[in-house]
Parts: sequence; structure tokens; C-alpha cells
Amino acid sequence: MSKLRGADRRYLRSQAHHLKPVVQIGQNGVTEAVLTTIDQNLTAHELIKVRFGDHKDAKKALTAEIAEALGAEVAGIVGHVAILYRPHPETGERRIKLPRRPAEEA
Repeated sequence: MSKLRGADRRYLRSQAHHLKPVVQIGQNGVTEAVLTTIDQNLTAHELIKVRFGDHKDAKKALTAEIAEALGAEVAGIVGHVAILYRPHPETGERRIKLPRRPAEEA
């Protein structure tokens, strides 16, 4: 997947504003079960929020680790909530359409 531009991240953060966190990182940190749950939710929803109840000091590193492990992009971190995006593997099933880039409009 290509890297997200700043405009893409802003758009995704705006789309995620009304969403509730689907996963909370607790005292056990990022476990296999947590990664599986995040993976399933990314496939189903494409854009999700993950709340950090514990490990707040390491949220940037943990978010990057989750994104790398699951092939997702970090749209942003707001407070103790990370916003992750991964487009659906099937193009026809994608719900979120990123704004077109000027080079793509022609």
C-alpha cells in the first residue's frame, strides 16, 4: 500500500471522528488476540480506533508496530486513541474513497 499523504490523513481523521474505539490495549499490551481482533475489524470496517488504557507512554511505538504487523497505515493519534486505516483487499468492497490526487484526475 502506498503511503498516505497529509490530506489523506486529515480526511481519514475526519471520517473517524464519530467512530468508537473497537479495541482497548490493556495491561497485557499488544497480544496475538489483540492483533487478531484489530485485523478482523480493519477488514470489516477499513477505518478503526484503538484506545490505549495502559502503555500510554509507548502508544506511538505500539501503534507503529500494530500498523506494520497488519499492513495498515496510521491516520493519526488523538489523545490516547490511535486511528488505523487499511483498505479492503477487494477493490469492489472498499467503503472509504480517499480524495483524488491532482495527478489522478486527468
